[in-house]
Amino acid sequence: MRRVATRDRSTAGVPAALGVLLLAVLFLLAVPGTARAAVAGCVADAATGCINGTIRTADQQPAVGVVLDVEGPGGSTQATTDAEGRWTAAVTEAGEYTVTLDETTLPAGESLRDPAQNPRTVTVALGSSTGALFPLGAPADAGGGSDEDPDAAPDPESTAPADSAGEVGAPVGSSDTGSFSWGRLAQQASSGLVFGVLLALASVGLSLIYGTTGLSNFAHGEQVTLGAIVAYLAVQSFGLPLLVAGVVAVVVGAASGWLQDAGIWHPLRKRRVGTTQQMIVTIGLSMALQYTYQFFFGGGALRIVTTTPTMVTLGPVRISATSLWSLLIAAVVLAGVAYFLLGTRVGRATRAVSDNPALAAASGITVERVVRLVWVLGAALAALGGVLMGLYLNATSWNMGGALLLLMFAAVTLGGLGQAFGALAGSIVIGLVVEMSNLVIPSDMRYAGALLILILVLLLRPQGILGRAERIG
Repeated sequence: MRRVATRDRSTAGVPAALGVLLLAVLFLLAVPGTARAAVAGCVADAATGCINGTIRTADQQPAVGVVLDVEGPGGSTQATTDAEGRWTAAVTEAGEYTVTLDETTLPAGESLRDPAQNPRTVTVALGSSTGALFPLGAPADAGGGSDEDPDAAPDPESTAPADSAGEVGAPVGSSDTGSFSWGRLAQQASSGLVFGVLLALASVGLSLIYGTTGLSNFAHGEQVTLGAIVAYLAVQSFGLPLLVAGVVAVVVGAASGWLQDAGIWHPLRKRRVGTTQQMIVTIGLSMALQYTYQFFFGGGALRIVTTTPTMVTLGPVRISATSLWSLLIAAVVLAGVAYFLLGTRVGRATRAVSDNPALAAASGITVERVVRLVWVLGAALAALGGVLMGLYLNATSWNMGGALLLLMFAAVTLGGLGQAFGALAGSIVIGLVVEMSNLVIPSDMRYAGALLILILVLLLRPQGILGRAERIG
């Protein structure tokens, strides 16, 4: 009597993926300044210093769209708070800088707790992050934010550069999660939904590539960064409209996917190089691309647009018009990808190759042509995700995609490895967990919270949310 075993094809690489995710989370927790500075839009290095902060209303909700002017030895620049109330400014010369908050841009009914502290002067050293605090509300302990001097600890290892759980300058590991309110719950949920959908746009390509080739592409984050950088160059250097810049970024991303497969992955597959060796190549490619971006564009923040965003109030939620448009574009594109996979002949061929490449080839499908198309489509989606994510975060940087790669892998694994629709489901779950975990746990631990959800789901359903088990033997 033959023994029948049960195996899930989509989880063949789960142990390795979980190991990588655990290492990445430990890295993020050990050096949160580096990872979160990338998300905030400024990376402190030998040639760059960062001034940053988080502004919250009196009831601990993010103050979105607040404008701050920074002037000092390195010139003048302007920063605007994002959907989480965070702002950042990069400077290239050390010295004293004056930070002035434009009180006319504060949310309705809000005022500075201490107007005499506006403007305030901070001392910035290259290679470090310095906080500038602007607490709002009445001068009471429950007003929100720490009253500590942000200049007392400019060392980036001892201060959190842009913490959505409290004012910048709080020690790493601070447990200030703020008071609970239904308005704050709605605000965090809306932020989580937007972040999750944009993350899905970047993650779908990663899932499609794994499904058709079995390759975990660690350089996928750099495709996200490429899209954001191309949009930045198109808008700031060539003066193109934002919509045209987005189209150019997608075209360049698609071309890079074609070139990668034609120049690297197709020759490696032709020589029957194993997926493990190919995965190591993707790690090397990721590092090479990251430092190429840093060499040409520096370590500072790259703002695709510098205008003050228009804010829209939807009940208790305040969101920028840019974020709403980004959400709409991402939803339409994802719907288009779903139609492509389910309603077109090429899409059905793609799913057939993902399910069983050998059987697909035997039925007359040109597998290599489908794989080439998946690389082009995946890179184009990642580039579009980079543009929209750069607009949502209000800035991009040389390692933005690398900082998001952990969350993309978590979303793909959670939804089911190789399942395009699973990447969408997993991304929304990750986005909501990351943003809403700030209600109950310190912001420093929000990525760890997302990984905990991932582990629990895989323990209960190893194939992921939309994966399926297969019988073999």
